[in-house]
Amino acid sequence: MLQAVVNALKIAEVRKKILFTMMMLVIFRFIAAIPVPGVDTAELDRLFNGQLPLSDLANFLNLLSGGALRQFSVAAMGVYPYITAQIIMQLLIPLIPALEQLSKEGEQGRNRIQRYQYFLTVPLAYLQGYGQIKSLINSGINLFGTLNFSITENFFQTFSILTIMVSGSMFLVWMGELIDERGIGNGLSMIIFGGIVTALPSMVYQAITTSSSGNNVIGGILLLIVTLATVVGIVLITEGQRRIPVQYAKRVRGNKVYGGQSSHLPLKVNMAGMIPLIFAQSILIFPSTVASYFWNPNGSGFFNGVANFFVNSFGPNGLAFTLAMFVLVLLFTYFYALVMFNQQNLPEMLQRNGGFIPGIRPGRNTEVYLTKVLNRITLIGAVGLAVVAALPYFVQQITGLQIGFSSTGLLIVVGVAVDTMRQLEAQMMMRNYEGFISR
Repeated sequence: MLQAVVNALKIAEVRKKILFTMMMLVIFRFIAAIPVPGVDTAELDRLFNGQLPLSDLANFLNLLSGGALRQFSVAAMGVYPYITAQIIMQLLIPLIPALEQLSKEGEQGRNRIQRYQYFLTVPLAYLQGYGQIKSLINSGINLFGTLNFSITENFFQTFSILTIMVSGSMFLVWMGELIDERGIGNGLSMIIFGGIVTALPSMVYQAITTSSSGNNVIGGILLLIVTLATVVGIVLITEGQRRIPVQYAKRVRGNKVYGGQSSHLPLKVNMAGMIPLIFAQSILIFPSTVASYFWNPNGSGFFNGVANFFVNSFGPNGLAFTLAMFVLVLLFTYFYALVMFNQQNLPEMLQRNGGFIPGIRPGRNTEVYLTKVLNRITLIGAVGLAVVAALPYFVQQITGLQIGFSSTGLLIVVGVAVDTMRQLEAQMMMRNYEGFISR
């Protein structure tokens, strides 16, 4: 692995992409350290030290923002408003004929859909920023000291604070686009990756040192074993594939014969990658986040009781959240696998290039066969990801360690790392170097 990294750095083009990606991540960390003007950091310490009811939710959101929420930096919302806009657009495409037609118009149509996502991100970011601040204030802290954060009473100050936060999120989205164009890996995933990697070590240390368990050493060892096993499982799921044999018919043009060779069509066990996990996480934290906007710890009544359920019982460390996460990961994995399979249009591509699966007629029969195989192997990947996503809750119950991070963070880290290695492998193979993974 080390030698492969050295080989990659010897190639000017690959080295430039790696250094550019690292530079973007360093800039992201600087941005995450810039607090929103007027924030009372002492009040934030009360929240994140577990002294208030919303501490669990706040620590969870802080992990996903890479520690930016703890300082309430200009990047406190991360890239999640844009991810929310992506989810909404993906759900609207099958429902709105005009959007569905755009999605079939190649790169130009995808660019227009992406532009709509940018337009949708801005109002969503304003709403998320406002709700995020109100939820923190409702938890019992004076986030901005003597300033009354209110649209009606202090419109200019409130709007200014929200605009700073929205600008920070849009800047991170722009950085992600730059990584897509000039760097290595998926831009948005790399931004999330950089944040989680930064926050994980301190959270693991805090989980072990502040545990109420009688034997932290045994719990820590068990946590380490489960983590290593989880990493191995994630890699196997991410890299697993079913190879469908493909035969290409011979074609004679003049005095030359084309085709006739055998190949294979790789169908991945987890074709959707980390997208189902990110989307499931974003959807599941939405009820708790919205409920925290209206929740009053000392209030009463039906609606306050519903808000109290989502804040306390449906939090990231609860059983209900874990079970919902398991189900949503299953559904999203199947949904995105089918979406990506339909976008690739493999049966038509094979038929157009004179390829066929031995024993299967081209066209409709090939599509039915590939869909059947895809459903079977996706079940393995979906169950595997869902089990890993639900694992931290049960590890916490067994070890007694108050784990401050979710396996979604670990899944994103490992998945993004493997995907980045795969892209580097492709760059190296074009230059006759051995791949990263084979080493």
